[in-house]
Amino acid sequence: MTIHFPEGFWWGAAASGPQTEGRLTNDNKGTSIWDHWYTTNPEKFFQGQGPGQTTQVLTHFQEDLRCMEEIGFNSFRTSIQWSRLIPKGRGKVDPEAVAFYHQYFDEMLARGIEPFVNLYHFDMPMTLQNEGGWLNRETVTAFGDYAKICFDLFGDKVKHWFTQNEPIVPVEMGYLYQQHYPAVVDLSMAVQVGYHEALASALAIQKFRQSACDGQIGIILNLTPTYPKDPQDPADQQAAVLADAFFNRSFLDPAVKGTFPKELVAILDDLGIRPVTEAADLTVIRDNTVDLLGVNYYQPRRVQQKRSPKQEQQPMPEDYFDYYDWPDKKINPYRGWEIYEKGIYDTLINLRDNYGNIPCFISENGMGVEDEGRFKNASGMIEDDYRIQFVKDHLRYVHQAIEEGAHCLGYHMWAATDNWSWLNAFKNRYGFISIDLETQERTIKQSGYWFKEVIQENGF
Repeated sequence: MTIHFPEGFWWGAAASGPQTEGRLTNDNKGTSIWDHWYTTNPEKFFQGQGPGQTTQVLTHFQEDLRCMEEIGFNSFRTSIQWSRLIPKGRGKVDPEAVAFYHQYFDEMLARGIEPFVNLYHFDMPMTLQNEGGWLNRETVTAFGDYAKICFDLFGDKVKHWFTQNEPIVPVEMGYLYQQHYPAVVDLSMAVQVGYHEALASALAIQKFRQSACDGQIGIILNLTPTYPKDPQDPADQQAAVLADAFFNRSFLDPAVKGTFPKELVAILDDLGIRPVTEAADLTVIRDNTVDLLGVNYYQPRRVQQKRSPKQEQQPMPEDYFDYYDWPDKKINPYRGWEIYEKGIYDTLINLRDNYGNIPCFISENGMGVEDEGRFKNASGMIEDDYRIQFVKDHLRYVHQAIEEGAHCLGYHMWAATDNWSWLNAFKNRYGFISIDLETQERTIKQSGYWFKEVIQENGF
C-alpha cells in the first residue's frame, strides 16, 4: 500500500542550540546552567563530554545545511541560545551572536529550508539561575523581553516560532528527579517552576502578537500518552488520568485551552502547594494560547492504581499511581524506552477530539542507537535499517490519524545530525547525518537517503 501525505507537508528534523553550537575560544556566549554544571561536576557527563564542543555548528552549519538540502528538507527546527544572544539573560545583546543567527537563518532560506525557531531548550542563563531561575518571577519578565528581542531581530526571516521545548523537563529533571541542574527534589518548587514556564510562554506569545511579525507561534511538548493497566478498572483509569494531568496536561491545557487541569489543581490544593501567582496571570495565560503545537513523541507511559507505599519525606507525582511494566513491550535496548508506534496515533487523535483539532506537527520522533560505527559499510555510510523501520512504522500511524481528520502538518525526526545530548553526550546517535567527532566530517546515513525518497514522493 502506498501512503501519500498532504500537499505542503513539513518534512525535516530538529536540533537545539545548546546541543549543536558549541563554544569558540573567547566567544562572548554567557554561561548557561549546562556550562556551569559541567565546570562544577564534569563526572556527571558521559565520558566527560560537556557542552563546549558538541557538533560545532558555529563553524560547520553550512555543511549541515548542505546535507539537509541534499536530503530535501523543507523545514528544520533549532533554537536560539538565550545565553548566547544575551549573555547575562537580560541587558546587552551580543552583536556576534546576532550576526551568527542571521547567517544561519539566511543559509537555511537560501537552501529552501524554512527555519522553525525555538526560544528555550533547557538552557537557562546562569546569571538568572543564580537569582532563582524559573523559581523567580523576574525570570518570566526577562524571558518576555528576550522573546521580543528575537522577534524584532529575526522576525523578517522566521515565520514559525516556538516559545519552549518540553517545558515539563526542567520541572521533572531539575526539581523532582535530579537529572538536570539544579538537581533538587521538591514538588512545591517543581510546581512554581512549571507555573512560571507556562506564564512565560503566554507572555512571549503576547509579545509576538503585539509585534509587527507575521507567521505563527507555538510550543513544543513531549506528549507521552498514558495507558492504564486495565482500561476497565476505574482505579487504573483514575491513575492514568492523574499521571496525564501531571506530565502532559500540566502544559498542554494552558498552552491550547488557556486553563490548568482541574485534577492537578485539586491535588495541589490538597497538598497546600499552589504556586504563587499575580492577579493578571490567568488572564494572560487564557488570552495567549498557541497557534501551532509541536508534538514530541518517543514512548508511552503505562500506569496502574497506587499499591506501593507513598514516599514519606517528600510528596511526589508517583504518590498517585504506580508504573506498570507491560510484558509484551518492544524496547530500544540502547535508550531503554518502549517502542510503541500506535502512541503517536493516539496522541494525534486526542488532540483532534479534546483540543479543538489544533494545527500540529510531529516535532520530534527518533531512535538513539549506541556505537553506530559498527554498521558502516565499505563506502563509509552507516546502514541504519532499524531507523528506517522505526520512522516508517510511526509515519504509517501519523498518516492514519491524518486520514481520520487529525490536523497534522508535518514530521520532523530527532535529529538532523548526531548531536550532544545533555548527560549522555554522544553515547546514542540519532541523526540522519553522521558526524565524525575527530574530523567533524558529515556523512548522510542510509536513513537520510531513504528519507530523501519519502520527501520526493511525499510518502512511501
